[in-house]
Amino acid sequence: MPPLLRRLLRPLLDPYRRYRHARVIHAVRVSLGLLATILLTTGIHLPHGEWASVTMLVVIGGLQHHGNIGKKAAERAIGTLIGAGVGLVLVVQQAWLGMPWLTYFAMSVVCGFFSYHAIGKGGYTALLSAITVFIVAGHGDNPVTDGLWRGVDILIGIALALAFSFALPLYAVYSWRYNLADALRDCAKIYGRIIDGQAITADEHLKLMTRLNAVMVQLRSLMPSVSKEVKISMTDLDAIQRNLRMCVSTLEILGNTRPDASDPEAMRLLQTVLKAEHRQIRVQLIGMARALKSGAAQRLNRPVDLPLISLDAPVYNTLDGYRLLTQQMASNIGEMRQRLARSAQHWNI
Repeated sequence: MPPLLRRLLRPLLDPYRRYRHARVIHAVRVSLGLLATILLTTGIHLPHGEWASVTMLVVIGGLQHHGNIGKKAAERAIGTLIGAGVGLVLVVQQAWLGMPWLTYFAMSVVCGFFSYHAIGKGGYTALLSAITVFIVAGHGDNPVTDGLWRGVDILIGIALALAFSFALPLYAVYSWRYNLADALRDCAKIYGRIIDGQAITADEHLKLMTRLNAVMVQLRSLMPSVSKEVKISMTDLDAIQRNLRMCVSTLEILGNTRPDASDPEAMRLLQTVLKAEHRQIRVQLIGMARALKSGAAQRLNRPVDLPLISLDAPVYNTLDGYRLLTQQMASNIGEMRQRLARSAQHWNI
């Protein structure tokens, strides 16, 4: 790409800017998609063209991440084909036999069957199948041609939704990596407050912990989409999530087992004995956050000496326990850094 064009398009090509303005990009994309469906269906005078627009909203209206859109479109297409086929069969038998009560009973049984499968895996496909039965067949009195046109309109909406999902795709991996970076920075802030002797009951400390817990839930929900988008196994993603969870849990324990901040001698001894670990933990947390946000994955490959942890080490007092926890936290963060380095070729897009 020419340098001038790259500079002009930088706001759209930069992953972090697309992540920050994801809602605006998503809203514009959906609006343009709806305009395209309206112009297409009205331009060629397709009957019941509004169902193409409805399908566009169903497929991508509430989904901004590219990994979810493909799955939703596939489920929508399968559900549409199944529901349209069942609906057309019901319309044909109603036109042939002319027995409305038989049609009503058959529709109720069929939709009951779909509802049974709507709870659990594949539930979205089953639910859409039931909905499409009524879209195509109505109460059994729709003409066959209307049912066929509605099925065609829905498939057109799916195709256009997929096409617009590839325009400036909003990958779930962007949200995953930038939220993970923010979580690691919050961990560094919390750790800094702990070793500086600041109160763990302060509003600022509690606010950071609450935000961390919320981010971990969000990261967990993004993992299936990230795995599909960039081909990282769920096992690897879960291992990174586990490292983050262990880091947060250890921070909570360190905050509650820290030597009394009012005892300057204990704090001085603590900061002297664990000075190397303190520096290593903060450097690694900030380094991982910068690598995730900037994409400079080479930061993760810099050698770091991890502390040797022995679970058999004797613990005689609070200070010994605190020191062992700190060393374990440094080792856990080092493992997380190595996992991010190994998977960088996938998430660094």
